[in-house]
Amino acid sequence: MNSTRTIGITIVTAIVVAAMVGFGAAWWLLPGGKGTETTSSAEREILYWVAPMDPNYRRDEPGKSPMGMDLVPVYADGEGADSDTPSIRIDPVVINNIGVQTAEVQRGTLARRIDTVGFITPDADRVSHVHVRAEGWIERLEADNEGESVTRGNVLFEIYSPALVSAQDEFIQALRSGQSALIAASRQRLAALGMSDDQVDAVATSRQVQQRFPVRSSQDGYVMELNVREGMFVQPGTTIMSLADLSEIWVDVDVFEQQIDWVDIGQGARMRLPFAPDREWVGEVDYVYPTIRPESRTARVRLAFDNPDLQLKPNMYAQVTVNVAPREGVVHVPSQAVIRTGRQERVVLALDDGRFRPAEVRSGLESGGRTEIIEGLSAGERIVVSGQFLIDSEASMDASLLRMIGDGPSSGHDRAGHDMDGMDHSGHDMEGMDHSSHDMEGMNHADHDMEGMNHADHDMEGMNHADHDMEEMDHSGHDMNAGGDDS
Repeated sequence: MNSTRTIGITIVTAIVVAAMVGFGAAWWLLPGGKGTETTSSAEREILYWVAPMDPNYRRDEPGKSPMGMDLVPVYADGEGADSDTPSIRIDPVVINNIGVQTAEVQRGTLARRIDTVGFITPDADRVSHVHVRAEGWIERLEADNEGESVTRGNVLFEIYSPALVSAQDEFIQALRSGQSALIAASRQRLAALGMSDDQVDAVATSRQVQQRFPVRSSQDGYVMELNVREGMFVQPGTTIMSLADLSEIWVDVDVFEQQIDWVDIGQGARMRLPFAPDREWVGEVDYVYPTIRPESRTARVRLAFDNPDLQLKPNMYAQVTVNVAPREGVVHVPSQAVIRTGRQERVVLALDDGRFRPAEVRSGLESGGRTEIIEGLSAGERIVVSGQFLIDSEASMDASLLRMIGDGPSSGHDRAGHDMDGMDHSGHDMEGMDHSSHDMEGMNHADHDMEGMNHADHDMEGMNHADHDMEEMDHSGHDMNAGGDDS
């Protein structure tokens, strides 16, 4: 009976020792286990290995970079021991040498304005085109130069038209007949061919046919387009000339797609031209076109300006500023402080005692050299506005800083998902393994199935197996799940 109990105790002890040895070996050999850490405080801990010419190329072990150069280690001793927040500390002399400047994050009104370029065009509402309603020949051309000034009622040209001559003769015959219906019909035909009431009355008074019919200007302005010369044959579809009143002009400008919702009709606009850099014209937004130019992804906006002295001429190139409604109560920083990497935006925060750390932000509108910060900063914090790229480059070498803003390698290994059921350590030589330096205090065997093991009747006091030779022992026939109860 005692012999059986002794054998059982020996077997259980061997199993427990083997389990502890196997668990320790697995912990030691798994990636990220304590065996991979520096056991001596005198040694520098290596975070990862990086390519000398490309800090973004990182590996967990030594090797070669894509350029064939040896990877260099990055150590973890750059962080101050007295700081709970990952940061880098820079000597004040170095801060001065690299020209680091800081600014306070502000909250307030962010004025919005749009700086763009435009081209002056005539006001389309003040442009008229001259046509004739009966075919004929230009006998006399009075306004014979483009750009010539004309006044309302001035004769532009005279035309000989067989249709007009015939219609005048019919009107005179109707007058002689005294038939009111025929007179009214003849009068309407002359009006349809382009004669004014005054011109028809003149024919009725003189009772003579005019061979050449004068065409007069309907407005004040300038000849913008001239398509005929004397003697040319013209038809009703021919645009003989175009007239424009330039006392008020339009300026067509392009606005970026993301700025189009800032613009509204009636907002103020200011304009400068190269020929008069000391003069500024003031106008307003007249119309916002509802479409986007597909070739440039910009929106077209029309501005209106007064031009009483005719200094503004069509097709001039202008620098334009549109004053749009400001944003109230927004957090904003100098635009040069924002570092844009393509995947994210960040700034460098200036902490106390010469410490710095990167902070991820999300920016909004940008205007007047200031950028709105939607999230990531609070008013009153200080950020780096000069030298931030050097500090950010140094911070990019620190894995803890990059992990803090979500732009670095994995912050560690999670052993919770490791399946150790199929691990085979049969090839491991564990002879001579020393676990004296292992801290077993935090070991958790809550998931070990101890059910069925019963040592209640084992008297382990004074047990000594030092003289037991277990080399040839074979327990393959023992059933350890029976509860170990021999009574």
